[in-house]
Amino acid sequence: MTNKDFNARKGFIFSRHVPEDISHFDRIFDVFKDLLTHTSGDIEEAFEWLDVLDKEYDIFTDEYSLQDFEEDLKKRGYIKEEDDSKEGNSGTGKGKNILTAKLEAALREYALDQIFGKLKKSGAGNHRTTKTGVGDERDGENRSFQYGDDLSTVNMTESLKNAQINNGISDLRLTEDDLIIEETKHKAQMSTVLMIDISHSMVLYGEDRITPAKKVAMALVELINRKYPKDSIDIIVFGNEAWPIKIKDLPYLKVGPYHTNTVAGLELAMDILRRKRNTNKQIFMITDGKPSCIQLPSGEFYMNSNGLDEMIVSQCLNRAAQARKLKIPITTFMIAQDPYLRKFVEAFTAQNKGKAFLTGLSGLGQMIFEDYEKNRIKRI
Repeated sequence: MTNKDFNARKGFIFSRHVPEDISHFDRIFDVFKDLLTHTSGDIEEAFEWLDVLDKEYDIFTDEYSLQDFEEDLKKRGYIKEEDDSKEGNSGTGKGKNILTAKLEAALREYALDQIFGKLKKSGAGNHRTTKTGVGDERDGENRSFQYGDDLSTVNMTESLKNAQINNGISDLRLTEDDLIIEETKHKAQMSTVLMIDISHSMVLYGEDRITPAKKVAMALVELINRKYPKDSIDIIVFGNEAWPIKIKDLPYLKVGPYHTNTVAGLELAMDILRRKRNTNKQIFMITDGKPSCIQLPSGEFYMNSNGLDEMIVSQCLNRAAQARKLKIPITTFMIAQDPYLRKFVEAFTAQNKGKAFLTGLSGLGQMIFEDYEKNRIKRI
């Protein structure tokens, strides 16, 4: 591993200046979290990169070494040794260092801070529609009771005042004509499926595209957990096939020697969203290549990487139309300028009536967040 190798990895800016109010651990921990995302959670490789950086930038000192940093990570509960005896090995019971749930959560928080800035956790139900009616967020506006109104929204104080005015104190009666309803606003809940392309092109041509995609996924999860806790997000990946991944597994996501089976990803995304009860649903798709693979009824894979394959494209467009019927808009984020990809996405977007963005990797996160905020203010 050389400095030249490391410099090929984009997205890092280092400085020899160290503010006095930042501890040795905190200063190095931010760099370490970035490295872990690039190495897909491989702690030992991240330590190797820290060693490379130390030779170039003197990030460690005589008072605080790489070994000290490793010990601090263990003491603070960020990493732990995997017990190799669990795997049936006859060793000492000690194994390699692995991430804890605490560090996995720290990586999501770090990704959010990098992409969207620091956010404070807000209360539930702060995303509203303009529709009024039965809901669970009172807005202070009153009106007379109408047949069919939910009695749980009756404003008793105002209703009793009406009864007193209409009937007098000596004959205090509460009738239907006295009832006052306090208007509420619906809280729009959003169910999102984020599709991430993990085909081999995501790391081809010297450009690391999977790491920014992972960061966006981790940051979006963290954003929703903090600002919109009643919303849901599911992550799926698609290569030759498609499968869901758990939120905690995002840091470990890697690209494989796969083609791009967009059809499988869309089918899985729609299956997930069909099971969601709320009415606001959407699919975000991050991809850098045209669809090049489908699975035939026989179970075999049909693959074609040359241009746009009519059979593959036809199946993708059918899924786009199906999602439209289910009222599921699809937003496609193209992170490459392949002319075949652009041609496909134009046809795909027209079929779904969704949206498409051509974005560089540096602007991917901000664009997805802005689109999420706009989409979630939807009608119920």
